[in-house]
Amino acid sequence: MIRVPEVRVIGQEGAQLGIILTSDALQMAEEQGLDLVEVAPNEKPPVCRIMDYGKYKYQQSKRLQQAKKKQKVILVKEIKLRPKTEEHDYHFKSQHVRRFLQDGHKAKVTIVFRGREMAHTELGRRILDRMAGELEDVSTIEQTPKQEGRSLAMVLSPRSS
Repeated sequence: MIRVPEVRVIGQEGAQLGIILTSDALQMAEEQGLDLVEVAPNEKPPVCRIMDYGKYKYQQSKRLQQAKKKQKVILVKEIKLRPKTEEHDYHFKSQHVRRFLQDGHKAKVTIVFRGREMAHTELGRRILDRMAGELEDVSTIEQTPKQEGRSLAMVLSPRSS
């Protein structure tokens, strides 16, 4: 699949073999029972390496798996409240938000308005401000309270330690 006449060849142990005709490089690799793999196609001349291509592909997939293991997935957990939520329910929900943040997830706190409650959105804003104040030891406000149709939402993210 290598279409250039000359390539810079690197041996199996990593030693430079110099600039060789592509046909000669393919023959060298075949004699060793290995493959000629183009490593840097954009160089002048392209760099090829004599290696076991199957083993190379296997190592690449293992590296990708290791990188995926180290990634952390951050979920956005949502808590919904109403403007007339009672005190006990508010504390219960705020404890859920605290737990989400301590687990490393983001938390979206939403106040849902019904009917005539839309005339008093300041009640919902007051609840969100109170929640943000109580949770400022474990969170930072990522998105300030914002009106989204019949709801008011705020996003809290965990405070980096």
